[in-house]
Amino acid sequence: MGDTPRSRAPFVSFLTTAYRTEDYVAATIASVRAQLDGDWELVVVDNGPSDAMAAIVTRVADEDPRVRLVRQDNAGYVGGLEAAAAVATGEFVVPLDSDDQLEPEFVSSMRAFLRDHPGADVVGCDAHLFSDGRDRPHGRGYMRSVGMRLPAGDGERLGLADLLDGRIPYYGALVRRSAWRAVGGYGSTEPDVDESVDVWLRLVADHEVWVSPRRLARYRVRDDSLSRHPSSVAAFEHALVNSFLAHARRHPDDARVAALVDRTVRRLRYHQALRRARYHFARGEVADARREVRDAARQRRTPRVLLVLVALHVAPGLLAAVHPLKARLERWISHRLPQDTGEQRRRPALRRERSAPAPRRTRSAAQPRGQPPTSP
Repeated sequence: MGDTPRSRAPFVSFLTTAYRTEDYVAATIASVRAQLDGDWELVVVDNGPSDAMAAIVTRVADEDPRVRLVRQDNAGYVGGLEAAAAVATGEFVVPLDSDDQLEPEFVSSMRAFLRDHPGADVVGCDAHLFSDGRDRPHGRGYMRSVGMRLPAGDGERLGLADLLDGRIPYYGALVRRSAWRAVGGYGSTEPDVDESVDVWLRLVADHEVWVSPRRLARYRVRDDSLSRHPSSVAAFEHALVNSFLAHARRHPDDARVAALVDRTVRRLRYHQALRRARYHFARGEVADARREVRDAARQRRTPRVLLVLVALHVAPGLLAAVHPLKARLERWISHRLPQDTGEQRRRPALRRERSAPAPRRTRSAAQPRGQPPTSP
């Protein structure tokens, strides 16, 4: 459906896998059709299959041949995205989740960026954060929500060291289809890793990767997300660390890669241990909190972690009284930081579940979004 032949391949193919997002997918499709530059196609994979989902997409595809429907048994998020990529014909591809949206200038802005940077194989961007039932987006964009420094000027080229330092852009990037195929897309992702982080790492190794500071998409923070559960956060953190370790395994003789990965993994495990310590401390489990802080200290012996460890042993009651005040002060400061300064401290940002019933239902980011500060 919607497979009317075109005289030439479109500039961009949007790849959308849809599962249990019947309440959202129509708005996603509408945001694509609202593009100021109409040189695109949208491939929606009914990854269920769901008759209701197919009906929604078919109604649009009958009106607009640029919208195409693929139906299949559920193959998970990766299987759905790769099914869309297999039939895409655009010069570039863009993963687009079935509950996110695009700004009208996404395609035109990306085309203009490529005119200025003709060697780019990948162009990432920033995105607005918005919630269910909220018309206006949040003040902070996606990059600031994950503690990512905004690109300098009109855009910045990213290297491996940048990505390993946590500068993982919004997942909905423009990727040259030849580059996507060269790295195997999401389909060559190793088991037990975060696939969208892994694909960024594979792309940057042999391709020119850029990121624009413009907010060209809308990233939905869903109220019904299962990824806020501590077990889901832990599963994502495990997959995130494995993504970096997998990259090191692909380059066993590269001492620089090994050093970068070791530094990054230690930093991630440090913050993860502190987050777990905070969780235990809030529940009154002081002994467990001490154990997690000691684990954080084994990763990075910072003054902060040593101070917290001493406080947990000497005066846990005082720490319990101070912590709520500290949390309120941090929230007050973050709400008053100038927008888009990039000055916000690096803090975890919980990613909502993906549109497929897989154990890892998270999205690309350096850290899980929406969690409180990691200190206990």
